[in-house]
Amino acid sequence: MGLTNNITSIVLLGFPNLQNFTFLLFSLLDIIYCVTIFGNLLIIALYLVSRNLQSPMYFFITQLSLCDILLTTDIMPILLHTVLYGGSTITLIGCIIQFSVFVTSESSECLLLSVMSYDRYLAICNPFRYNSIMDHTFCVTSVIVTWLVGFMVMLICTISIYNLHFCGLHVIDHFYCDFEPILQLSCSDTSIIHKEVLILGFLVVMGPFIIIVMSYLYIVITILKIPSNTGRHKAFSTCSSHLIVVSLFYGTIIIVYMFPPRGQSLILSKVLSLIYTVVIPLLNPIIYTLRNKDFTEASIKFSFLFKFLIKNTSLIKCGVKVHKDKNIT
Repeated sequence: MGLTNNITSIVLLGFPNLQNFTFLLFSLLDIIYCVTIFGNLLIIALYLVSRNLQSPMYFFITQLSLCDILLTTDIMPILLHTVLYGGSTITLIGCIIQFSVFVTSESSECLLLSVMSYDRYLAICNPFRYNSIMDHTFCVTSVIVTWLVGFMVMLICTISIYNLHFCGLHVIDHFYCDFEPILQLSCSDTSIIHKEVLILGFLVVMGPFIIIVMSYLYIVITILKIPSNTGRHKAFSTCSSHLIVVSLFYGTIIIVYMFPPRGQSLILSKVLSLIYTVVIPLLNPIIYTLRNKDFTEASIKFSFLFKFLIKNTSLIKCGVKVHKDKNIT
């Protein structure tokens, strides 16, 4: 059937009850947007320039940063426009595209977090086999599979939504085009799509979650067997950042999507969605950099290198200017 619909554009209401705080909310979100993009780009840059960060764990963290950049770039510009102007109008195609990018980044992040938990499991529970298993080929292959699966999930969801017929109201009381709000605009039977998404959700969300839980069960058992408090603390510190990220990400995802929407107030649903689409991409680089000695040292070296380059560039410009002045005289 395709997009031969009565609806051609959709209005995103965002946060209509917070109009008195428009400037404050816009400023806060704008700062979060800039810090999120800068923080995740910094992680990628540090990985590329620092030899100390050339390990599987940091390689996976850079992929997590790519997921966060993709998600933030997908959600934040329209959210900022919605907050500033009290709503946004987006085409139906644009709405589906936004949902597609959202699905790709979130699906890839779920799978990536499970790969990272397996990395931590090997590092703590089976350190002697770590280098032989977690080699360059495995890391690159697992990341490629992660993004391919995320893309395939997106493709299935997008094709299913694309074949629906949309009519009636063209208003979504949300700040982005999520799955349920889009389906509520449809006049078609959406029961098959709900079943598809339920199956995909179990495979892509709950499947990795089970792997993560099993990995950390073995990790906790192994850590408790370490005789010294120093050894236990050192072992736990290597996976604490990942555990915090997993808890925040899956905690909000499960509450929003596993519990019936009717059981939540609309404002609570928006706040929870705001956490995993805006706040978590901001916290991820902060958690991994502030709690990680290697990243902290690389950041200091990078800042010194950056200042050195700026200083030398300024000196070169001054030298060129003096040379030109001498030639003129």
